[in-house]
Amino acid sequence: MARIAILGCGYGTALGVLYTKYGHDVTTWTKFEAEAEQLRTEREHKRLLPGVKLPDALGVTSDPIIVKGADIVVVCIPSAFYREAVRAVKDYIDPQTVVVNASKGLEESTGKRLSELLKEELPNNRIAVITGPCHAEEIARFVPTTEVCAAYDDDTAEYIQQTLSNECYRIYTNDDVCGCELGGVLKNPIALGCGIARGMGLGDNTVAALMTRGMTEITRLGVALGASWKTFTGMAGIGDLIVTCTSLHSRNFRAGNLIGKGVPAAEAVAQVGTVEGYTNARTAFRLAKANGVDVPIIEQIVKICFEGSDPKKSISVLMNRESKHEREQYWTD
Repeated sequence: MARIAILGCGYGTALGVLYTKYGHDVTTWTKFEAEAEQLRTEREHKRLLPGVKLPDALGVTSDPIIVKGADIVVVCIPSAFYREAVRAVKDYIDPQTVVVNASKGLEESTGKRLSELLKEELPNNRIAVITGPCHAEEIARFVPTTEVCAAYDDDTAEYIQQTLSNECYRIYTNDDVCGCELGGVLKNPIALGCGIARGMGLGDNTVAALMTRGMTEITRLGVALGASWKTFTGMAGIGDLIVTCTSLHSRNFRAGNLIGKGVPAAEAVAQVGTVEGYTNARTAFRLAKANGVDVPIIEQIVKICFEGSDPKKSISVLMNRESKHEREQYWTD
């Protein structure tokens, strides 16, 4: 049994339900005392996890001191507020605590991965990443799920694997932190695109094309930023892409669906809530340009979301690009 503190009461609540069921001592943290009190009193996250009763043993607090003495701190904070949240608790985190990023985003101002932020803010702690094809709605209902843990040393990844795996939550390990993290980030703009296509009334052929060529863009950019192409064939790559591009649980897909139906992008995001692919599309496109990487789908997502481009025009642009061979350059590690 481990003592676990989880920062964030969205996806973090789902993980808290799961970890508590399998014997861990878990407390979730939010900076908003009103939210903490509501969850403590009602024992249900009615907006995100309706119908899921929080175990009596699952703690909820707004006191940052809860991270003190934890074996593991899991960070489930949207990228826009990530560094702020880590700074709110960093003075209480013990050096021996393993800190795990479970969020899928980039810091917009710097383009940095979230584990890079953790290394900057918590230089004395071991850092890991958990990512892969998972929805909070299913995690909290104990639907069989697989993820991958990547860390900067094998012992840390294996510790998280052995500690958190259970009969309905299987964790694989990987040594490519960069690739695992980028897979979780870069699939979000592609999921927005798939949602837009569905909202426009387009079919399976179009969505399959966006997913397949989207994975090509994810791999191109990921390799340019230091990842192994092999990582994108696994849980953090194709696995996460599939689940995010095909499910109504996906906020990126749902926001895209609204955009495809004619709702302005900013309004669609406001209706859905946190949509990492919205902001991260622009950040990813900036990184792609800086590294000379061609990402035509992500570019069109940026044009639709931030420049008011008509999705029909974007589809036309993609379909009428110069003809080319499908096979990419073979990447080596």
